[in-house]
Amino acid sequence: MNYPSLKSHWHANASAITASYQEGKASFLPFLLPELALELTTSQVIQALSSRLGRGLVLDALDPQQTIPSPLAGLRTTNWIKRTNMVGINVRTIQNFWNIIKYMLTVPEAQQSVHLLPIWEPGVVASLYGMASWNINPEFFSQELYEAYPHLDTVEKQLKAVVNLLHATGRTVGMDVIPHTDRYSEIVLGNPRHFEWLQRRDDRITSHRANLHEEVEQSVFRFLREQGPARDGIDGPANARDLFSPDYPESARLELLFGNPPDYGRRAQRRGWLMKHLYKDGFEPVPATMGPPYRGLEVDTSEKAKTVDSEGHIWREYKISKPQEMSRVFGPLTRYKLYERLNDNKDWEIDFSKPRHATWDYACQHFYLIQQEYNFDFMRGDMSHVQMRPEGVPAQADNYYDLHKAVRAHVRQAKPYFGYFAETFLVGPGFIAYGNEVDHLEQADADSTLGDLQSMVVGSPKFMQNFRWYLDILKGRDFAPNFTVMTGDKDDPRFDEFYLAGNEARFFTALFLTDMPSYMALGFECRDPHPTPAPNEHYTKLYVFRISEGDKATRGPFVFGKNALLFHRLSRLRLAAEQILPQIISADTHWLLPPDATAATRVIAWTQAARPQYLFVANLDGNEPAVNIKIPQSKGPEKMPPLYPYFSTHQEKMKAEPLFFNGKQYQLDRLEGGEGRVYMWGQ
Repeated sequence: MNYPSLKSHWHANASAITASYQEGKASFLPFLLPELALELTTSQVIQALSSRLGRGLVLDALDPQQTIPSPLAGLRTTNWIKRTNMVGINVRTIQNFWNIIKYMLTVPEAQQSVHLLPIWEPGVVASLYGMASWNINPEFFSQELYEAYPHLDTVEKQLKAVVNLLHATGRTVGMDVIPHTDRYSEIVLGNPRHFEWLQRRDDRITSHRANLHEEVEQSVFRFLREQGPARDGIDGPANARDLFSPDYPESARLELLFGNPPDYGRRAQRRGWLMKHLYKDGFEPVPATMGPPYRGLEVDTSEKAKTVDSEGHIWREYKISKPQEMSRVFGPLTRYKLYERLNDNKDWEIDFSKPRHATWDYACQHFYLIQQEYNFDFMRGDMSHVQMRPEGVPAQADNYYDLHKAVRAHVRQAKPYFGYFAETFLVGPGFIAYGNEVDHLEQADADSTLGDLQSMVVGSPKFMQNFRWYLDILKGRDFAPNFTVMTGDKDDPRFDEFYLAGNEARFFTALFLTDMPSYMALGFECRDPHPTPAPNEHYTKLYVFRISEGDKATRGPFVFGKNALLFHRLSRLRLAAEQILPQIISADTHWLLPPDATAATRVIAWTQAARPQYLFVANLDGNEPAVNIKIPQSKGPEKMPPLYPYFSTHQEKMKAEPLFFNGKQYQLDRLEGGEGRVYMWGQ
């Protein structure tokens, strides 16, 4: 199997495969390569969707004035997200919102949820995680969709139509909730009081007092008086106090400072002017940090930490004064100021007993409005691992314990099914956050979490130990760790070693562990192995931002992998899942060979707890075959019928003989490296 033959197979069989999809015989277009899916015309996509869903429903979905109900409408709990199989999409890798629909034609309904990486207008280095405003990213506008449907003439209308169509196909759709913005975002500059500020002169912080935002507001007002409003014919308040009063609408303030939202060039220009105006006064938002001790900043005086812009302004990076192993400073970002400070912030200490209610309300309401406008079903909590209390996770957590918890609760008043998928990596206590991360996730009301299996070699001792631990968490805690295959913001050369082998077993396990959620980023299905680093254009992480120079630069569109063998095997696996999963989708797992935390063996096997129908076996060693495998019988009062082969990731055809059973164990002679198999009790 090679890449040209996959293309030829699609072109030769496109009509028959599409007809099968339109008639409801398949939930996706199997063997359609993602890069070929993006070449489908809008008319082809609409015809396929209309034949399957009904033209009336598709036309309703394409009307941004209408809202297609979520598949979860009427559900009162968030338990669904603890079992869902999720696909993550960095829209920049496929260029626009409309291409989401094209790509999802290649994904089966067994992967029910779609997570869209941040969709907002980006700031410095165009990082998706550095929100420059609450406006939707204009680069995701599809000219093709607009030409076919001229009423979809804004990126906002196109996003609404795309979420509608995803809902019409039975998908749930998620957005990011980000506890920070670009340091010089419109959000920050238009609302200084919701953020923390410092004043710098040369290479020294001269002030970081608690209410420094009051001086910043005065400076912003002086800018407005000097430069005038961004649009002619509008007048603003007479003083800074009124300009930043809660009674003065934020929309009016942003229009005064920056202009109309569709005027991207003008707004960027005004933002740059205001940033330089604040520079003259020495004012800067405090950069976001990660990892204990979080607090205590100083200027990094090294030459590499100094930048001189085209006008001769000297900008400095910062570092944590007393760093620990995971201490990080994110120079382009600033975090919401959610609590008051102790002792006027003299020692950079936070008073967690005094939440700043207006800031909490501001963030919660804005994310709520986004959810309402586009009808999102869940949120991914970016940097959910942040827990800044030095004493660790408190015994009790109120509504002001964690911003993600607060946003979840705010949205759930209207949408009880709104789930919270947390970005944490399940590391040891005190390493990336103060206290125990597992305790923190429960206190923050997380429904599921990303985990870190994607950052480990499949079958390695570290992988096996963590996999087994995740199953313990799944059984004993209130949230569910994901069996994560790959993430769009960790697919870069540093992680190549994790995908050299065993990818079939990864995906096999992710799909068929019905009581454990999974996450897979776009591009995994055909990702090439990279024994040595590939060009940057082959990594999704390097499209989270836009850098034109240096070792993270990209110089063209994202390039899908050409791993024909993996794509063919996963396509067959997805087709098998179409037949199997509807029968066992709600089943709990009964382990026959659970992950061995000692990694002495790498074969796992499981079936269904209540009514066993299928046996799943996988060799998590991606390189070496497993031989002479003994699988214990499924305990139960009834004698089980013979086990017959049903599917193998590595074999197109399997011998029809049942597995040998000695009365206690099933005998499996050989399982190839990374191979997954399905057996069925009875024929």
